[in-house]
Amino acid sequence: MHCPFCPHDDTRVIDSRAAEDGSSIRRRRECPECGGRFSTVEQAELRLPAVVKSDGRREAFDENKLRTGFERALQKRPVSAEQIDEAVRAVVSELRKSGERELPSRRVGEYVMDQLKPLDQVAYVRFASVYRSFEDVQAFREEIEKLERDLPALQTLDLPLESTEPKPVRARRG
Repeated sequence: MHCPFCPHDDTRVIDSRAAEDGSSIRRRRECPECGGRFSTVEQAELRLPAVVKSDGRREAFDENKLRTGFERALQKRPVSAEQIDEAVRAVVSELRKSGERELPSRRVGEYVMDQLKPLDQVAYVRFASVYRSFEDVQAFREEIEKLERDLPALQTLDLPLESTEPKPVRARRG
């Protein structure tokens, strides 16, 4: 790294420390030429792909739009904010793992549906109805039938609704 005080083209690191949140490293540097000291901050550059809309427009990925989509689908459903946060993180992680510079909005929608399906089936059908532009009741019926076929696999992910402990037996008065 070039020294900001003189034209020397190399400096040495004399101390490195991780930032509080662990997302960056603060390095203390010294110029061997002039003795000047300065700090730099290093962090990973993780770019999310641009989203290509169905009409061909490209726009930067917006995590707030993603969160809003989840919140709309899950409105008035028994899903915690932490579960929504986890689903958003999972979609963002998939986008990063794709390694693509651009992704069609359809693929982003598929990632969202993959997260909604095990989380809440009603929210899944809500999202699918908008995402896939259902035209009539038959489209809803087909999606629900497909969901019911997948339901046994999804139920293994859910917690039991009832306690597995035996219920106490009441004595009869007689």
